Amino acid sequence: MTARGDDVRDDDAKAAAAAEARSSESEGVSIPAPQDRVRSIPEAAVARLAVYLRVLSGLHEREVHTVSSEELAVAAGVNSAKLRKDLSYIGSYGTRGVGYEVAVLIGQIERTLGLTQQNRVAVIGIGNLGHALANYGGFPSRGFPVAALFDLDPDLMGVPVGGIPVDHVDDIPRVCAERDVTIGAIATPAKGAQEVCDRLVKAGVRCILNFAPVVLQVPEEVEVRKVDLAVEMQILSFHVARRSQEPSDSPGSEQAATGAPQSENSDVNTGINPVDGMVVRP
Repeated sequence: MTARGDDVRDDDAKAAAAAEARSSESEGVSIPAPQDRVRSIPEAAVARLAVYLRVLSGLHEREVHTVSSEELAVAAGVNSAKLRKDLSYIGSYGTRGVGYEVAVLIGQIERTLGLTQQNRVAVIGIGNLGHALANYGGFPSRGFPVAALFDLDPDLMGVPVGGIPVDHVDDIPRVCAERDVTIGAIATPAKGAQEVCDRLVKAGVRCILNFAPVVLQVPEEVEVRKVDLAVEMQILSFHVARRSQEPSDSPGSEQAATGAPQSENSDVNTGINPVDGMVVRP
C-alpha cells in the first residue's frame, strides 16, 4: 500500500513486471497487454481485488512472503477458483506448489487499481459524515489524501477540519483545479447534491463518491459510486427475514451456522451493491 513508501512500491512494480515476463517465457503463456487486461476486468472482480489487496497488505506487514490461493481465498471470503480467475485478469497465475509472491501481487493489484499515484479527494458537506471523512486516517495511508473541504455554512469558512480549512462551495472549481483533486465525495443533503456534483464536473473531477440519497445526473465520462447506508440496511434486513423463514435443519441454515463458503453463483462476497454507481445520463 502507499504507506510502504514510493520507493518500495516502485520496487514491487518492477518485480511484478519481471515476474510476468518470466511467467510468460517459461510457460509459453500469451499475456495480454496491461491496458487490455484492465478493460476486460468485470466490476465485481475489481471490488474483490481491493479486498485481496487489503489482505495481502496485512500479510506484507507481518513479513509473510508467499501465500497460496487457498489461504488467500479463505482470508478474503471467496472460494479459491474465483480468486484464481480474478487474479488471472491481471496476469498473475502464481507458481504451482509455491503460490503467489505477496510483494509482487501487491504491486500488480496496485497498478491495476491505479494506486501507484495518489488521488486527491475533496469532501463536500462538512456535517457529521463530512467530519468523519475528513478525519479518517485510512484515506492518506491508502493513497487518497483529503486535499479540500467545502460547505455552505459561513461559520465553517476557514475553520480547519482534519488540518484542512473549509472553503465555500462556490470555490469548488478553483480550489479543486489548484489542488489537483481527482475524486469528489458528496456528503450533502439530497437537495444540494446535484448542484455540488455539477460544480465538481466543471472543475474537471471525473470520479464522484455520492453519499447523498439522490441519483445524480452526470456526463458519460464521469464515474459515480453511490453509497446508501439505508439501502445496505434494507438488504441486510432481507437476509435476516429470509433466514428466519428457513427451517433450522435446512442446508442453507447449516451453512450459515458453520460459516461455510458461499456457492460460486452467490453475490454475497462480491462487495458490489447492485444499486451502486447508479446514474442518470442526460
